Amino acid sequence: MAGTDTATSVRYRSFAEVETRGYSPLYDAWCMGVSGDGELLALLDTLPPARRQPVLFLGAARFVGVPLGDYAAFRSFVLDSWDAIRSVMETRATQTNEAGRCAVLLPSLAAISADEGRPLALVEVGASAGACLYPDRYAYSYSPGPSLQPPGGSPVPPLDCTVAGPVPVPSSLPEVVWRAGIDLNPLDAGDDDDVRWLEALVWPEHRFRAERLRAALGVVRAEPPLLIRGDLNEQVLPLVARAPADAVVVVFHSAVLAYLDREGRDRFRDTMIRLTADRERPVHWLSHEGYGTLAGVPDAMEKAPGEEDGRFVLQHNGVTIARTGPHGQSIEWL
Repeated sequence: MAGTDTATSVRYRSFAEVETRGYSPLYDAWCMGVSGDGELLALLDTLPPARRQPVLFLGAARFVGVPLGDYAAFRSFVLDSWDAIRSVMETRATQTNEAGRCAVLLPSLAAISADEGRPLALVEVGASAGACLYPDRYAYSYSPGPSLQPPGGSPVPPLDCTVAGPVPVPSSLPEVVWRAGIDLNPLDAGDDDDVRWLEALVWPEHRFRAERLRAALGVVRAEPPLLIRGDLNEQVLPLVARAPADAVVVVFHSAVLAYLDREGRDRFRDTMIRLTADRERPVHWLSHEGYGTLAGVPDAMEKAPGEEDGRFVLQHNGVTIARTGPHGQSIEWL
């Protein structure tokens, strides 16, 4: 199985070395194997570039039923089941719905609500099934720092977050009065196949994340948000306009903009700059993305110089305020 230095090979090797190493030994081994496997690379190259992404391929293989074994078993399954895997890759999208990210958004959300003296109206761009639209329904454990939970508790295990620097962890949870999201393909927390797809996107070693996902989707099912199907650049303005007038609107997104081309990201950034500058009804904008996803932050979706963990950047109204773990597991205030 002689590998080649094709763009797909480099993509899978980079994903193994940058994204999975230290987080998922199984995905590390699988992606390194794929990067040197001419036969699997040829299959992947029959798909459009946007459909060759490692997370989509791995999730599709999991969705179809790949055993969690060594690379040889993975390879054999993919070759035998390629038509089914390809069909999933052509019809599904990477829509990881990680409720844990609420832990790094909460300090800013609470501060915005307190400063404005109003409850929150949340608009999530790239909402998937909407699990991140419920920051007021989850319990949190900051270390060092306080633990918080909603009145009556939460069915979701506490969201653990390691804190560094002067993070303004709130003493109570903000009130959320309206929740809405945009996605090219919104998922239904009440649909078994959609839930199974979201579970397939959770890395295999991260069982606690899978358990948390199932519990968070239960919260969503109990009170479904407004989810709009469409392009974020076409839908964000009309959706913001639908928010209740007595609430402060916060538009947020996490690990979404890297899937847009540069023109799309720039268009979205310009729209958000206009919304945050609107004197009649200013909107707050929280961006939680990889390095380089927006102009002024270097090296998209990769480690910053000297980094060891490929952390994300948290920005409020275009100003960088923190570096975070990509799944919300840590926050370092800057």
